[in-house]
Formats: sequence, structure tokens, C-alpha cells
Amino acid sequence: MGRTVVEKILARASGRASVSAGDVVEPRVDLAMSHENAALVLNQFHAVFLGTDLEPKIWDPSRIAIIFDHRVPAESPKTASNQKKVREFVAKHGITRFHDVRGDEGGICHQILPENGYVRPGAVVVGTDSHTTSHGALNAFAFGIGATEMASVWSLGVALNIEVPQTIKVVVDGKFAPEVGPKDLILHLVGLLTAEGANYRVIEFHGETIRDMPTSGRLTLCNMSVEAGATSGIVPGDAETLRYLREEARVTDDVIEMVLPDADAVYERVVEIDAAKLAPQIACPHTVDNVKPVDAVVGTRVHQVVIGSCTNGRLDDIEVAARILKGRRVAKGTRMLVFPASGRIFQEAIERGYVSELMKAGAVVMNSGCGPCLGVHEGALGDGETALSTTNRNFKGRMGNPTSDVYLCSPAVAAASALTGVITDPRVGV
Repeated sequence: MGRTVVEKILARASGRASVSAGDVVEPRVDLAMSHENAALVLNQFHAVFLGTDLEPKIWDPSRIAIIFDHRVPAESPKTASNQKKVREFVAKHGITRFHDVRGDEGGICHQILPENGYVRPGAVVVGTDSHTTSHGALNAFAFGIGATEMASVWSLGVALNIEVPQTIKVVVDGKFAPEVGPKDLILHLVGLLTAEGANYRVIEFHGETIRDMPTSGRLTLCNMSVEAGATSGIVPGDAETLRYLREEARVTDDVIEMVLPDADAVYERVVEIDAAKLAPQIACPHTVDNVKPVDAVVGTRVHQVVIGSCTNGRLDDIEVAARILKGRRVAKGTRMLVFPASGRIFQEAIERGYVSELMKAGAVVMNSGCGPCLGVHEGALGDGETALSTTNRNFKGRMGNPTSDVYLCSPAVAAASALTGVITDPRVGV
């Protein structure tokens, strides 16, 4: 019987000839990532050693990555003190994959990992963040875990009691229409599957649309797979995977081995999508699966537009916004915030003139980080306000105010709407 990508990865990582959906394994972890919540993890890590004569010791400091991104720069003495605590821990244990609050090498964890070559095809990646699913874009099995689970990974180097998930195969063919792209595809898929339709499953992406899609778009797809309940999203390795690793992540490994499913792999179900038929999609308040074509909500008043986050803060996202806004102005009464996903992306956006075009249009270009996405830092909403955002969640209170509304969209929809102050279809021109 053939195997899926995740079955092959977990078999290798568990030292077994093969595994099947439903088996329980304890795979070796290749990379363990945390952000500011490393402060919680290290408390649990020290608790593991309480009552023993053992000195707390990380199993392999070279396989741990810690990135400050959710609250940068620190917005409160509590956050600053927790970050200080993590810095001291990092120094003590020799963790070298540490990205502090820096303009040159900082950014959002789910951008920092791929662009620095920390993720490899076939790897098992765990992170104390639900959107760790992003890294399946590079042919890894990547999933989120809690602080206590991460403490055990730090001490043992394995993920405990992992049930091999069933896999949903999503086949996407056809060419996107102008101003339609990966964000519209994943919003459509989440709406199709529903918020719980892929619970404890892996979504494996196939088809000509995926093969032609750059890694930036694949990261968007895998990032939001969790919004359908998926444990992870995975793209089989191919020429684009290799190109990204060599050219953008600057990986110099002599051999990079891709993991592909068998031709007779067994899937729980197969979903087929014609990308050519997709219109721009909008996730309406207050759930990500409340998805409608843009035409259904055109004209909705928008007070704040946000472009960025681990979902859509990459260079091509910023380029789309700069192209649409060039020579124009953000509508009066509407705020536009742009958060490049990393310092590297921010610098390249400056060099290409995108930042200048955005600022001339009236957008505020912020430091690389999560910004208002989690509702505790920059860009919180006022009472009764509406935001249109390229982020990944629109739950009530997600941007810091339970009386506000958040709609999710692509960078093209966000930029077009910033010009008019209402939700706008980018295909019709503004």
C-alpha cells in the first residue's frame, strides 16, 4: 500500500520501515521553534528537572530556534522582562538560532525559518504557534504544540505520542485570473472544508496551480491550513522547493532529498479546485470559514487596512500593494498599516521603491513583526471599527477589540479597498 508524504516523513523520523494513519509514534524532531512564549516553555523546561540531581540541559541547541515577533519592540514592562529572561536563557544554553528585535535579521518566525534555511524537506518541525503549519510549504511535516510539550522536546529531542494523521489530497489546476492568488485559494478551501473539516488531518497540495506557484504562495496555503483544523499542510517537494532553498534560503547542502507521495497513496478524500474559476474571496466576521466572493461584501466601510503577518507580509505581497497604490492616495478616514514579514523583506522593499510608493500613498510602514494580528500590540481597533486585513484570523476581538469587525482578504483586495475606504473588487479598477 502506498504512503502519503506525512506517513513517509514520520516513518523516517521514528526509525520505522513504514507507518500508517492511526499509528502512534514518537518522531525525532529536526527543528523546534518558539517566539516570545519561550518564556513559558523555559519555565516548564526547568520543571522537568525538579526533584532530580540533573542539570537542566537542552538536547541539541542547534535544533532550537527562538524569534521575537509577537510584541516587538516590547509594549510593556512585563513583555520586556520576559524577553530579557529568554535572552539570558539563550546565552546560557548556546542557542544560536536566536532572532532578537533587530532591523537586519528580525521578523516573523514563520518567515525567518524558511528564509534562513532552517527548514528542510522531510524534516519534522514543531513550534509553539498554531501557524507552524506554514513550513509544510518546504516539504516538511510542521505542526504546533503547547509549552509543556515543547519543554519535553527541548529535553528529549522527540515529539511524544503523535498519531499519524489521515491526509486530504487537494488538487488545484488552472491559472488564476488577474488579481486572484494563493490567499483567495486558501480562503475558498477553508470555506469549502469548514473550520473543523480537516481536524487532525494533513492537507497535501497537488496540481498544476501548485507546481507553478512560488514558495511565498505555498507558505500562505500551508499557513492557513490550520484554519480548517488541519494538523499541517504539505506540498510535495519539487523544482520550486529546490530553487527557493538554493536561491533565497541560500542552502548549500550537497544533497536535498524531496519527499513525494506514492502513486497509490491512500487519502481520506480528494478535493479538486479549478483556480481559473476563483474570484477574490473574503472571510467575513467572525469566523475564517465564513467565506464569500468579494462581490457579496463590496461597499462595506473600512476604517483600517492591514497588509502583513506570517500569511501575507512577503515581498510579492508588498509589491502588489505598491503597484495598486502607486501615484494614488489612501482614502480619507481610512488607515493603512503595512508590516513586512522580515528585516530582509523590508530592506528589499526599500531598495525596490515599494516602501516609498506606499508611504507617498499615505500608508504607514511598520517594523517587521506580527503587529495587530494577535490584538495585543500595534494597530488595535477602536469601538465599532472595521478592519480589512491580509492576516489569518478574524475571531471576535482578534485585533484587540470585541466590538470591532475583521474581514480577511488578499493583498490586492486590501490595497484596492484602501484607496476607496470600502471593500472593493481589485479587478474592476479604482
